[in-house]
Amino acid sequence: MGPLHGLKIVELFCIGPGPFAGMQLSDMGADVLLVDRTEEQELGYPDHPYRYLYRNRRSVRLDLKDRDDVEQLLDVIERADGLIEGFRPGVAERLGLGPDVCLARNPRLVYGRMTGWGQEGPNADRAGYDANFVSLTGALGAIGDPDRPPPPPLILAGDFGGGGMYLAMGMLAALLETARSGQGQVVDAAIVDGALNLMAYFYGGLAGGTWVNERKSNLVDGGDWRYGTWECSDGKYVSTALLQPKFLANFVAKTGIDLADLGEPDDRAAWPRYRARMAELFKTRPRDDWAELFDGPDDTVQPVLDLAEAPSHPHNVERKAFVDVDGTSQPAPAPRFSRTPSSIRNVSPRPGEGGADLLADWGLAAADIDNLRRRGAFGRRPSPSNAPINLSTDESGSSFSVI
Repeated sequence: MGPLHGLKIVELFCIGPGPFAGMQLSDMGADVLLVDRTEEQELGYPDHPYRYLYRNRRSVRLDLKDRDDVEQLLDVIERADGLIEGFRPGVAERLGLGPDVCLARNPRLVYGRMTGWGQEGPNADRAGYDANFVSLTGALGAIGDPDRPPPPPLILAGDFGGGGMYLAMGMLAALLETARSGQGQVVDAAIVDGALNLMAYFYGGLAGGTWVNERKSNLVDGGDWRYGTWECSDGKYVSTALLQPKFLANFVAKTGIDLADLGEPDDRAAWPRYRARMAELFKTRPRDDWAELFDGPDDTVQPVLDLAEAPSHPHNVERKAFVDVDGTSQPAPAPRFSRTPSSIRNVSPRPGEGGADLLADWGLAAADIDNLRRRGAFGRRPSPSNAPINLSTDESGSSFSVI
């Protein structure tokens, strides 16, 4: 019974930032109806039950190019508090599911739009993926070594941080306002906007003269020798964050490293010498030996774990940071609530699974549910075409989104 228990959300199928927002809302207790596509193809995306981003949903399969299915969906939207869509600008309108239509049917609806470029602007109608979006924000250009191409930061800075999390936050703010005003509204979340917002600290530093506009030349971009990652004797890595004097003094005392002849620690000209000395030090032991040495309250050195190692780290085990659900181990919901905890109630549904029960819970007429069942909305529903999806004509708006 999470803090959003009782909230009803319709989520039109997409991949990436849209379902990340849906996961946040459903983990917190919202009742989310996932409107799955009729096509079987998922472009290599994990199958049930490993679509972790779609957990806690119930599903219905609808053909959004079929007028009867769209009209039935509008009946459902009348009962919802919020809606998530991730099409390119104008696609929802062409399908008859644009904000004007939906808000006319449900004036209290919070209509969440997730795109990469936004609803307007020179790039609005262009395709794109996470790396494309963060390229225009300065974020990608600030990451990595100066003599190598900037490495894409997974899809954390764009899809999930700048996109899905901002959509979830925006919808929650709008839902709070709707509770006061009784009026719905549109939430326009764009990955480029959110990623730029995440960069406020760095743009402030650039304007104030504390951030150098070159990769690996700053406090937290790997330039400062005190803050970085280091290869150990076994080829694994540790991270260090020794920016405060007491943590650096503790590090020097534990390792016995001699830094006295290298110059002032804050002198950027001396940083290459410091980095060379640090690299030499960490090459003398394997990673887990360093982790054992730095196991005190003032130690800011940690092992760099891979995806297979992280679930078994003692801190993650103690915090129950991974949750076992129906034979799958997946990251637990966050943040944590003292009175109304979030939870993972079920794995991702198969397309169409659970939708009939949800629609009954939402008050849809039994005759309408039976009609949907006859149309294959709650099970395997053949695609109107067996042709593969053509990404060059994809009408999605955010990275990894297809319809």
